[in-house]
Amino acid sequence: MSVETMRIENGFLQLIDQRVLPLAFETVMCRNAAETAEAIRSMVVRGAPAIGCAAAYGVALEARIAAGQMRPIFDATLEQAFSILAASRPTAVNLFWALERMRRLWTQQGHMPSDEVAALLFHEACAIFEEDIAANRAMGAHGAALLTQDARVLTHCNAGALATAGHGTALGVIRSAVEAGKNISVIADETRPFLQGARLTAWEMVQEKIPVTLIADNMAGHMMKSGAIDAVIVGADRIAANGDVANKIGTYMVAVLAARHNIPFYVAAPLSTFDLSAASGDAIPIEERSADEVTGFRNVRWAPEGVLVANPAFDVTPAELIAAIITEKGVISRPDRNTVAAHCSAANMNKT
Repeated sequence: MSVETMRIENGFLQLIDQRVLPLAFETVMCRNAAETAEAIRSMVVRGAPAIGCAAAYGVALEARIAAGQMRPIFDATLEQAFSILAASRPTAVNLFWALERMRRLWTQQGHMPSDEVAALLFHEACAIFEEDIAANRAMGAHGAALLTQDARVLTHCNAGALATAGHGTALGVIRSAVEAGKNISVIADETRPFLQGARLTAWEMVQEKIPVTLIADNMAGHMMKSGAIDAVIVGADRIAANGDVANKIGTYMVAVLAARHNIPFYVAAPLSTFDLSAASGDAIPIEERSADEVTGFRNVRWAPEGVLVANPAFDVTPAELIAAIITEKGVISRPDRNTVAAHCSAANMNKT
């Protein structure tokens, strides 16, 4: 892979530090669950699938540290690791999906020695990582078929290799379409306030020599009206049972504009992003992040001291604005409660 978001290096989890891209390329080494949780919280690593993979590795790292201990000590250590990681970020459901999968494996081995459990947990974390890449590849193939030969695609935030184990969700669709011989170009909006589009999506596309044009967030409507955009593809952090999608703040605005201009709005996300316990988007928790992200960037402040700031990190796009949700198992056209339930049920049946 040209962009390798995370890897196991000398027994530790090595992450690309996405806070400093594209001005610098640095990595952060995580040795245990607490360091992994801090990397998630501080956005060293971000993007729902990548967060899930990192959390699984965080559990595995902690298990390796405690391997060889008596089971009561080992189990207490792991319980604390799960708690620390679960508290790192609230909206991306892949985090909780991965932790639950790791917890299920752990609790099923009640009488096994701790060193053997630790080995199994590390193997499971690696499986989650590899499965995410495979899912993104499958998603890319399904989504590429939706794009025309010369499609100009707007994307919001970063749903590329940096947001996953590799290849990407929304950008994975674009990569797969390019690999299939289509002449795809990307329009990346900057994605205020953390600038994931300007810093990360643009960087990924430049690395792979896929044509990319950067615009400010408030230019999307003008670009659509002038006929410069053929489709919109975004990722997701959580998808409710009725097809409502939580994604980076500003996604809802783009979806409304796309509907106004009759431009198809697609969401690419793995099945692990679906939260069928959430009846609608109203049940999805929205993370509120630091005011510092809005009042300035890095060491530059542009807002006056004393100003009040709202900084919700995500918003919810209603299902009726979404032309299709692309998963590793296929495409959900015009998602609603029935089509989402049928797709997830069929996927689970095929899995078993």
